[in-house]
Amino acid sequence: MTTPFTTKRETADLRTRSTLTHYADIAAALGLRKLNVTVEEVPHASLGSIRRATASAVIANPWLGTGTDHDLAERTEALAPLLAKLLSDRLLDALGGAEQVQAFGKAALVGTDGELEHAGALIHTPYFGNLLREALEGTSIICFADGRGVPGEVLRIPMWHKSEPATRSHYQSIELCLPDAPHATEIAVIAAASGGPRPHARIGDRKTDQPVTTEILKDITL
Repeated sequence: MTTPFTTKRETADLRTRSTLTHYADIAAALGLRKLNVTVEEVPHASLGSIRRATASAVIANPWLGTGTDHDLAERTEALAPLLAKLLSDRLLDALGGAEQVQAFGKAALVGTDGELEHAGALIHTPYFGNLLREALEGTSIICFADGRGVPGEVLRIPMWHKSEPATRSHYQSIELCLPDAPHATEIAVIAAASGGPRPHARIGDRKTDQPVTTEILKDITL
């Protein structure tokens, strides 16, 4: 794989271009080692089935060897939009378009030679989050997981409703196993989406909850 940023960089318009088949230039710019998509279906008596998916990219950590005072902005602005495009294209393909997406989430794991902030830099700025949100036609803040990781990690990625974060029925998580990532010198970035709520949600909704305060502790029956 070409080392990122060592080849000549060219301008490209990715707004309407699909990256599902032709993305060699993006892969080279990212130092991309692999892409992975998982899809699961949960049968449901009234909804038919609920499809949930993850899309992940494993890239070379562009900040290896830098200190904790190193400015991450330049590489973030260059890399995060490419990751958002690659991953959102794959989620939309897996679930059948933005109109089929009801909930979303994101995650990043940095290998042991990197810094936790390197993972955050790729998912916690508008250069990733805004693009993913727009592609999936959401308005909510995207819930997340981040941390250090080694190959074989099982990551639990939280999701909630893409436009109504108070909708408790869509609070859910999806598990993803990364059998060979991230290597010590890599970062794994993941986007997740669901086409529906939890299969049997029945614990009410934040918009219709009765007011609850610590006053209820006065009359607890044990």
